Amino acid sequence: MSTRQPRLRHWKAPAAKPKGNGTPFQNVALLLQGGGALGAYQAGVYEALAERDITPGWIAGISIGAINSAIIAGNPPRERIGKLRAFWEGVSAHSGGWGGSSWGDWLPHLVHNPTIRGAANQLAAGNVLVHGAPGFFSPRLLPPAFHPSGSAGATSWYDTTPLKATLERLVDFDRINARETRFSVGAVNVRTGNFAYFDNETDTIRPEHIMASGALPPGFPPVEVDGEHYWDGGLVSNTPLDWVLSSKSDLNTLVFQVDLWSARGQLPADMPSVAIRAKEIQYSSRTRAATEVFRERQMLRAAFRRLAQGMTPEQLDTPEAKLLMEATDAAAFNIVQLVYHSPTYEGESKDYEFSRQTMEDHWRTGYQDAQITLSHKEVLELPADPAGVEVYDFTGPLHDDHGGGTRRR
Repeated sequence: MSTRQPRLRHWKAPAAKPKGNGTPFQNVALLLQGGGALGAYQAGVYEALAERDITPGWIAGISIGAINSAIIAGNPPRERIGKLRAFWEGVSAHSGGWGGSSWGDWLPHLVHNPTIRGAANQLAAGNVLVHGAPGFFSPRLLPPAFHPSGSAGATSWYDTTPLKATLERLVDFDRINARETRFSVGAVNVRTGNFAYFDNETDTIRPEHIMASGALPPGFPPVEVDGEHYWDGGLVSNTPLDWVLSSKSDLNTLVFQVDLWSARGQLPADMPSVAIRAKEIQYSSRTRAATEVFRERQMLRAAFRRLAQGMTPEQLDTPEAKLLMEATDAAAFNIVQLVYHSPTYEGESKDYEFSRQTMEDHWRTGYQDAQITLSHKEVLELPADPAGVEVYDFTGPLHDDHGGGTRRR
C-alpha cells in the first residue's frame, strides 16, 4: 500500500482582484454547474452576458461547466462565442439517425409534440450510449471486465482521450495561465475522497485539470494530475459557489450562478420520473441553502464592523478582535441564479442526450433566461441590503415560493 501523502489542496480561495467588467461591481463571477449535455444552456447565458459587455473577472466550473469555463477563459472575448459554438456543434454532430441535422429543419411538428419529441430524445441518447459524442468521449471496444485490473479500461465504459484533443484545439492554456481572467475548476481526489480546486492563482492549468473535473464514474475514467487521480467534482459539490464566496477580497461582487439541475420539482408519478427527480436532487447546487448561510455570515460581519467603530484601540488590538476583523469582508454581493428547468419530454437521459436540436434548444433557453434576468435593472445595482447580499432568481416556475420572477430575500 502506498504511503505517499497527497498534495494538500487549498481549502479557501485566494483573494479576488478587481477587474473592469461593464457593471458597477468591482468583480463579476460566472459559476457554471455540471450537467453534461445540458451545458449548452450555459453557453446561451454567456452569449447574453457578452452582448451586454458584462465580462467575468472570475470563471469557475464543475464538470461540463469546467469545459465551458475553460473555453471562455481560454479565448479573447471576441472569439469566445465562436469557440463555444464549435464545441457544442462538434459534440452534437451525430444525432442518432437524424443525420446530424436539426429535426426542425425537415419535420417541424415533431419538435412541438412532447410524446414524439420525448421518444426522439431517447433514441438520440441511446445513440450516444452506443457511439459516444464526437470530440468528447468514445466507447471502449471491450467492456471493463476484459481490461487489465487497474487500467483505465477496467474502471470506465468510455475513453475521454478525444476531449483532450478538443481542449487543446479550442482553449489557449497560456492565456488561462497568464491570469487575465481568474479560473477555477473543482474535482474529487479518488484516493482520499477530498474535494479539490485547481485555480490559476496557484496552479498551472492544463487539459488534465479540466478533464479531471468532468471525469464522472463509471462512464469516464479518473484523470491523473500531479500523481493523484481525480473524478468529477459533482460527486461532492456540483457548484463552485462556496469556493468563490470563501475568497476574502473586499470587492463588491456580482455572481452569476448558472445551474443545470433544479433543486425543486414535482412529486414523481411513475418510475421514470423517480429516476429523473433523483438525479435532479443529487446534482442540484442547493444554492438557496448556501446563500442563506452566506447571508447570515455577512450579517454577523456587518454587526462586528458596527461594533468595531465604538471600540478603543486597545480593544481592537486584542487577539479576538483581530481574528474577527480578519474574517470581516466589507464587500456587497448580488447573487443571480439562472436555473435550467427541463420541459416534460426530457427524460432521465437528458444529461447525455447530445442531439443537435436539443443542443440548440438548451442554448436558446439559456440566452432567453439571461435576457429576462438582465432586463431587471436591480440585478446590476449594488445591493441595499444591510447584510450586503441580494439574491435573485427570475427563472423559477411561478409556483416556486422563492422565485418566479421575484427577488428572494
